Amino acid sequence: MGIDRMAVVGAGQMGSGIAQVAAQAGVEVVVADAAPDLARKAVEKLGHTLAKLVEKGKLSAPEKEKVLGRIRPAASLDDCAGADLAIEAIVENQGVKTEVFKKLDAMLRPEAILASNTSSISITALAAATTRPDRFIGMHFMNPPPVMQLIEIIRGLQTSDATYRTVVELAKRFGKTTVTSKDSPGFIVNRILIPLLNEACFALQEGLASPEDIDTAVKLGLNHPMGPLTLADFVGLDTCLYIAEVLHRELGDDKYRPAPLLRNYVAAGWCGRKSGRGFYVYGGG
Repeated sequence: MGIDRMAVVGAGQMGSGIAQVAAQAGVEVVVADAAPDLARKAVEKLGHTLAKLVEKGKLSAPEKEKVLGRIRPAASLDDCAGADLAIEAIVENQGVKTEVFKKLDAMLRPEAILASNTSSISITALAAATTRPDRFIGMHFMNPPPVMQLIEIIRGLQTSDATYRTVVELAKRFGKTTVTSKDSPGFIVNRILIPLLNEACFALQEGLASPEDIDTAVKLGLNHPMGPLTLADFVGLDTCLYIAEVLHRELGDDKYRPAPLLRNYVAAGWCGRKSGRGFYVYGGG
């Protein structure tokens, strides 16, 4: 089955990025959100993003118009009905995701594929809420999707070989590299990444060093492009905490327990870049 039309549910940074990647690969995309105005604004913002690529010589002006012409905002979730594949990129909350998939399942054609961009939630559990668990798969893009090369593909217990092959081919069409993970908490990337970020929180909590020194030590000592506390701010401390809680609960090992400092920052509303403050202060706040 070829994918010519996609629906992206969630008009935030991840959803917008996925829409851009798909449209640049020649796929028609509709962007939906619980608030239709956010979908419209996301498409407008993509226009500015693509204009910057033209300024940098990474995209021609005619190609920019073609890409924008492939993306449209949805007036409601019903506009997703004609998609060959619908992917959700909404809040990392199983209950909220499940409700979205129930609605998509009821409106999409029987042969259409449902995909989740979840970074930690069980694909099998999400698929169980639909009538097409064999056509349900995890397609976890890295942030930001237009820049990052990797897509994690996660097979649920009932994901069919045909669905898997279709999604892997789509990822290749996007110009991405794929890795395949079992449906286990955190999959590959976050199973390894979140304990690193969480340990940096413990180090800061214990007064081992300043945020700047912890980040510099990891960047230069381990040759990472970004320090762990800076990265946690970029990901969102609330998201980091949620994934750490999933790992701790599902795997039952105390090595995954979230640092109290991380919990306190989230409780204070200090969730990183998106809130203007995390381990660092952003935007002059």
